[in-house]
Amino acid sequence: MKRPEAYLPRLTDALLASLLETFPALMVVGPRAVGKTTSARRLCRGALAVDRPEHASALRAGPDSVLGAMAKPLLIDEWQLVPEVLGAVKRAVDDDDTAGQFVLTGSQQLALAASVSQSLAGRSAVLQLLPLGHEEVRAFPRPPRGLEATIVAGSYPEIHDRRVPSATWYASYVATYVERDVPTVTNVGNLVTFQTFLRLVAGRAGQLLNLSSLGADAGVSQPTARAWLSVLAAGYLVFRLPPLHRNLGKRLTKSPKLYFFDTGLLAWLVGIRRPEDLTVHPLRGAIVENWVVSEIVKARVHRGLEPSLAFYRDQSGREVDLVLEEGARTLLVEVKSGKTIAADFFDGLEEVAAIVGSNPERLLVYGGDARQSRSNVTVLPWSEVAMHPWHGSRTARRA
Repeated sequence: MKRPEAYLPRLTDALLASLLETFPALMVVGPRAVGKTTSARRLCRGALAVDRPEHASALRAGPDSVLGAMAKPLLIDEWQLVPEVLGAVKRAVDDDDTAGQFVLTGSQQLALAASVSQSLAGRSAVLQLLPLGHEEVRAFPRPPRGLEATIVAGSYPEIHDRRVPSATWYASYVATYVERDVPTVTNVGNLVTFQTFLRLVAGRAGQLLNLSSLGADAGVSQPTARAWLSVLAAGYLVFRLPPLHRNLGKRLTKSPKLYFFDTGLLAWLVGIRRPEDLTVHPLRGAIVENWVVSEIVKARVHRGLEPSLAFYRDQSGREVDLVLEEGARTLLVEVKSGKTIAADFFDGLEEVAAIVGSNPERLLVYGGDARQSRSNVTVLPWSEVAMHPWHGSRTARRA
């Protein structure tokens, strides 16, 4: 007998309900297995699972009649598998623009961007649902304890809901993604080579993106490496953090940095299976940095805000991990994986603060447990990252 599915509220629930009261259609997008369908189903009276053959066949044969006969709000799950459905949704909302008619979920940014621009621009809102933030992970009955355990466990709901060993879950997730999802997006040719590429990308998390080096190590051309990285980004596995582009009279780095939305997947891909493995792993610093950056991204995105994040690095070696600019506010964030504070942890913050000017806020996130204050720098322990006010007033994004 299948165990009843538990549901713990997501940070996006209130925003999802609010958008559904405002727009005729709502797109809920994000990686596979983050709870898009579960969250949307709680607000919908009807549902169509496009990955079910009978639903897909009916939609291809007569999408307008199928949608017209279903109760509203209607959930259309994994809509990108039958793109024709968007035309039917467009026609329905053109005839009747009443709010709260359709919720469409999908797992591919490329399909979303192309289809929405053609069919639903101005008629729908877009809500991104990413893996759980640490604030959400801690709401489960037995959350992981400690920085290393939190990173390795990852942030997919099923791991914490069903208490699945993370190593077992990620092995299945990667196999499903590579064997089932990737071929629907692009013809990669050799899936074994693509898996190797994915692991090489993980080994470069938190580093400047060098497509030539990445392609050479994977045994593929630079254009192929670029295309495959776009596939990973389209599936919400990785994201690029841009360099700060403000004209500061310095020679700034132009390449983006690469991060994973989920550090459990990142850890699994580089061979980490237990929290203690991370303690001594050579990529520990980069993985901890990835966890902090992804937490800040999720804290903002799950409140309907653009990430508005960049990093600073110039050719003289001055750098800081994150720059958050929002209105008149500038916040510099440096991440250190050490559990104790060292004096040189603050050097990058002070150097970059002097360059950007206007006395920006300075924050150091470290692997220890105590909150501290050092002159004009707030020292934040890793466990308080999710609760820090990274976000301002909540806003909606129109498609």
